[in-house]
Amino acid sequence: MRKGWLSTGTKRSRFCARAVVAAVLLAGTQAWAHIGPPYPIMQNRHIGPLGIEVWSNPDVGTGSFFVIVDPPKGSSIPPDLRVQVVVQPLSHRLAEATYGAWREKLKDRIEYKADVPFDKEEMWHVRILLSSAQVHGETDTDVNVTPTLLGRGDLLLLLLPFVGIGFLWFKGAQAKKRRRMRKSQPSR
Repeated sequence: MRKGWLSTGTKRSRFCARAVVAAVLLAGTQAWAHIGPPYPIMQNRHIGPLGIEVWSNPDVGTGSFFVIVDPPKGSSIPPDLRVQVVVQPLSHRLAEATYGAWREKLKDRIEYKADVPFDKEEMWHVRILLSSAQVHGETDTDVNVTPTLLGRGDLLLLLLPFVGIGFLWFKGAQAKKRRRMRKSQPSR
């Protein structure tokens, strides 16, 4: 083996790979609390005889709330049941706002859906109101409204690791090709 077996191109590729790894590890950005499908914000709650479970996707812009209502065994949901979602920032910078929920046509469960506009990323107080001739009550919790993703800039940001891996693969393939070409050339 010759003394300078590690070529300048290989040194440069290793340096680039280490720089990318260091940049990824040292880039301290705040992680968002939620990106993706709805998650439960209330479980095992009861309003009168009805069991309540609430799932939400509270994103800036339009947040979705899914209120699942379970009647007691042997009974049904009152036909005049109204479900409302009431929201207010914990900072009280805005007054409470009420949004009606509509019943989704699902086969396996009774679910009401409400879309709620959120203007800012912060903690919001959420109340779920149920009212009918037989049932009246509410339950509440606080949720963290998170920023939405998948705009053009966010999509590019999410693609960046894949572009970096592709770049490193390409550089490695080039270095391997150069090594093969050097080996195939007759030595002088």
